[in-house]
Amino acid sequence: MSGINLWNPENVSVFTALILSYLLGIVHGATPDEHTWPITFSYAVGSGTTKGGMKSGLIFSSGFTIQRAILSEIAYFALAGIFMTATVFGITYLLVGLAMFIAGLYIKRKSIYPHWHFIEEKLGSYFIHKHSKKEMHEELEHKRNPSEDIDEELRPVPPKAAFLHGLIAGFGFGAFALIIYTVLAPAMPSPYLGFLPGLLFGLGTMTMQVAFGAAFGKWLTSVKKLTKKGISFVSRTISSDVLEYGGLAFVIGGIAILLYPNLINIGINTGIKIHNLDNLGIGFFLVIFAVIIIGIVSYKHSIKKAIKLGYTKK
Repeated sequence: MSGINLWNPENVSVFTALILSYLLGIVHGATPDEHTWPITFSYAVGSGTTKGGMKSGLIFSSGFTIQRAILSEIAYFALAGIFMTATVFGITYLLVGLAMFIAGLYIKRKSIYPHWHFIEEKLGSYFIHKHSKKEMHEELEHKRNPSEDIDEELRPVPPKAAFLHGLIAGFGFGAFALIIYTVLAPAMPSPYLGFLPGLLFGLGTMTMQVAFGAAFGKWLTSVKKLTKKGISFVSRTISSDVLEYGGLAFVIGGIAILLYPNLINIGINTGIKIHNLDNLGIGFFLVIFAVIIIGIVSYKHSIKKAIKLGYTKK
């Protein structure tokens, strides 16, 4: 393993490039990264189980891996530069944030468009063959006068949406992407192998995301005083809050970068020779806000509400 340099590799052989790609993926998945942690945390915690958390990490990182493999192939032909700009960086934040926000609203059964009940009633008449008039009336009344427990009826976390998040998040770039696209992909001996560094980088990220997903998913099961329904309520609440408010933070961050591109160059230099930890910029603080701050606040609030609703063991 001599010659393995994770910090600043250069003039690498094909074999070394492939090993580096996977190891860099491991580091990428293990360190606080705005393109992985908030999304994996949201879906994994929302599952409320170890198995579900692993599945969430796997699904998200699958989309991420496919996207990185494609860009790695593009980088082999020295064309990846068009994706490595502040504009694309800002747009990626914006799209990731919108996807997170919409997913959060979905879990909470909220809508991003206004309801016009008159129109709903008229449109509803076309679907009488699926619902009786009585059922349609009950559904519309429920929309007008939602019951007090509507917040309890959170939708299951949609794990397949994590795949879409992975595809979008893969367009983000940083030190890892620069190494993959400018050093490792060009080291491949053939265009037919140009995708391999990106693929292995994604698989390395996947390794850690599955592990973290399992840990996140299992986390809430340690709350022994809650019933299974209580754990489900708390996990879905945290998931929806992180997705919704974290998504808004990403949208604001994306807009800020589009308006002030130099924001991506501003950060706190730590001197730690590990990518994602050496310079703490806007991405790091988005991770802290979405995962740590929102996660903790939502956890405390939802635990209190679960106890108030009686989701505790006798």
